[in-house]
Amino acid sequence: MNLGFFIIGAIIFSVYIGLTFWNIFYSNKKQKEENYPNLNENTTVNVNAPSEQD
Repeated sequence: MNLGFFIIGAIIFSVYIGLTFWNIFYSNKKQKEENYPNLNENTTVNVNAPSEQD
């Protein structure tokens, strides 16, 4: 009986930890998409070009 409780507890704990890590990574990905939507675009800025000032 004690071994059964240990196994069931280990399964529940493993599922809990797995879902916790999934939630952390999923939330992090969504936050990056919402707050920095253009982060992965290859945009370059030419710093040597003269600026257009009026």
